Amino acid sequence: MSISTGDTLPAITIKTNGPNGPEDLNTGTFFSGRRVVLFAVPGAFTPGCSNTHMPGFVVNADAILEKVDAIACMAVNDAFVMDAWQKDQNAEHITMLADGNADFTKALGLELDASGFGMGPRSKRFAMIVNDGVVEYIGVDDKGVDKSSAETVLAQL
Repeated sequence: MSISTGDTLPAITIKTNGPNGPEDLNTGTFFSGRRVVLFAVPGAFTPGCSNTHMPGFVVNADAILEKVDAIACMAVNDAFVMDAWQKDQNAEHITMLADGNADFTKALGLELDASGFGMGPRSKRFAMIVNDGVVEYIGVDDKGVDKSSAETVLAQL
């Protein structure tokens, strides 16, 4: 069963890139006491994620950050890949979350079996608005980028 509106996010340790390389990040702490837009992609550097999903959040970052405390992007990739993708996408206003083992993704119930594409377990494409660890909005896309787009999230804020 996947997470839904009104649910509290699980506290799982994943990775982010800090000034000295990968650092642990506890999701319970990260989302506590603030309002955050979290969007997830099946993979950094993949076409839909790089050409459509991430650019929408980069372009709309200022408008979104007027209404929330942070924007975070998550993928089942390692912290080094997420750091390189952040730089490639000019996404310095976005916190990159590396769920390399898909622990957080699985705890959310939003995993995607992409083994048919040679990619193994991944995250479904989704976006959520989280207020003090509680989901206010969640949009999960089965195809395309509609329910999880920056424009859709901005309209929900």
